[in-house]
Amino acid sequence: MKLNNLKPAEGSTHSRRRIGRGPGSGLGGTSTRGHKGAKARSGYKRKIGFEGGQMPLQRRIPKAGFKNINHKEYFAINLSTLQSLAESKNLTKIGLEELRAASLVKGNVLVKILGNGELKAKIDVEANAFSKSAEEAIKAVGGNATII
Repeated sequence: MKLNNLKPAEGSTHSRRRIGRGPGSGLGGTSTRGHKGAKARSGYKRKIGFEGGQMPLQRRIPKAGFKNINHKEYFAINLSTLQSLAESKNLTKIGLEELRAASLVKGNVLVKILGNGELKAKIDVEANAFSKSAEEAIKAVGGNATII
């Protein structure tokens, strides 16, 4: 074996076209970039959504909808859930702390009490909001509905 016989292992190298190395290589001149235009220049980078000068899709389609910046998202809890919680833990007052302890509410969320279900026990309820039917049902049993 001599130095002039050495070859890389089969499949370890790939032939690469050396572009822009003069006219003798056959790949000089415009160096496979064509004539003029943005793609022929150095530093060219295509914009996302670029359609060759045609108005892009995201600009052709109109904006839709409305996003109210004052919108408040409430976590809804029904009276039936409050009734079962009061029965299981023997509670007369239910607030956000009791709901978190029972794993009904996580973190700092706004809670709204809804009137689905039946309330039998006299309970004082504290929440961020009440539906009219829930408030009436709580007061009908003799409890208080307090908005925090």
